[in-house]
Amino acid sequence: MANESIAKTLTVALTLCVVCAVVVSAAAVVLRPTQQANKALDLKTNILASAGLLQQGVDVETQFEQISVRIVDMDTGRFSDAVDAATYDQRKASKDPAMSKALPPKQDPAKIKRRAKYATVYLVEGSSGLEKVILPIKGYGLWSTLYGFLALEADLQTVAGIGFYEHAETPGLGGEVDNPSWKASWVGKQAYQSGQRVISVIKGKVDPARSGAEYQIDGLAGATLTTRGIDNLVKYWLGTEGFEPLIQHLKSSEV
Repeated sequence: MANESIAKTLTVALTLCVVCAVVVSAAAVVLRPTQQANKALDLKTNILASAGLLQQGVDVETQFEQISVRIVDMDTGRFSDAVDAATYDQRKASKDPAMSKALPPKQDPAKIKRRAKYATVYLVEGSSGLEKVILPIKGYGLWSTLYGFLALEADLQTVAGIGFYEHAETPGLGGEVDNPSWKASWVGKQAYQSGQRVISVIKGKVDPARSGAEYQIDGLAGATLTTRGIDNLVKYWLGTEGFEPLIQHLKSSEV
């Protein structure tokens, strides 16, 4: 076959494509377990960080041993064994009509469209009982759905921390949800007052001298829609359609 023939050129190109496809496919298969393990490790890291439990330089798996993973029936607010906590994927379930329910607009301030029937929550327990509960949260900001965790102290109304592990908000504006100073401002805030959800993310800065400051979080400068989205998603997940029934059951030890 002539070196410059069309047939030879096509043959070389086709062979190269097949070889590359095989190499890429093989690499994807071989690396999949490692990728899944890294993803699980990153999730555990974010869970620990959201509750202020992450210690730098200490093995994450060892630190995570203090956390119990439980499944909650979102309709009843009680723990359930209906799905396996070790393998359940809440994010995937929320897209499955058989494992989730559609939310009408009036009941969907977080703009999540569907809520999974079961949720994975994380409990930190010590010798004296429950120390922290870590709740998965999500909701739409300006450009994206934000996924994260909100942690409450043992009294189930004081915020222990918050963190978002995935979003696509504008860097320097809505992306300031990753700013350690802003996340630290949540710690110690009160989510409930006399059993009623009162926490809110306001526009602008919180005046610590004003009444009600203990229930308010600073808004994100220049990111009104992201601020509003976070306010909506936190209120949703701490409300009656979210984890409020679970929180009430935990307070009465009836889960």
